[in-house]
Amino acid sequence: MSGEAGPRRAVFLDKDGTLVENVPYNVDPARVRLLPGVLAGLRMLSREGFVLVVVSNQPGVALGRFPLAALDRLARCLDELMRGAGVSILDYRWCTHHPDGSDAAHAFACTCRKPQPGLLVDTAQRHGLDLAESWMIGDILDDIEAGRRAGCRGVLVDGGGETQWRRGPLRVPEAIVPRFDHAAEFVLRAARQRQERACPAA
Repeated sequence: MSGEAGPRRAVFLDKDGTLVENVPYNVDPARVRLLPGVLAGLRMLSREGFVLVVVSNQPGVALGRFPLAALDRLARCLDELMRGAGVSILDYRWCTHHPDGSDAAHAFACTCRKPQPGLLVDTAQRHGLDLAESWMIGDILDDIEAGRRAGCRGVLVDGGGETQWRRGPLRVPEAIVPRFDHAAEFVLRAARQRQERACPAA
């Protein structure tokens, strides 16, 4: 913990293709595999006082691929994988909606499905997070856009997840890197530089 008063800095994290191998609609803990560099990167961010929040589109609920309860099991699995490395996730926020879904309770257009910013904005309000000092790390440009719409900066982990590369002013990351630990290093360098500019040496 940083011990600082006031709003906290966060790193919002996409799940599939960013933290874990991208297996479509996978909520089976036995098939969850962390990607290289994830634990090291999360440790670096935690040590520097960033809180960690997973924000993930999970339309499989709306589409009838798996029940809502499966996401609770998935969160417990991720917590277990990270606990041994001394990493904790502040919150898991899922968008379970899709306008073409078969489950009426989740089959509608929403403001939380990335690239919409709802998951990030709601989480910031809930936990007192400073969006202007926070980051979004994801593997597709929809993640970057969601972060930018919420007021964050973003880093793209380019593991092949982005296939369309639809450009736009809100879809430009601060950096594109090949691995999660590289993304964490970039965030920390940028945060230190920003702090140095705000508090120049006497």
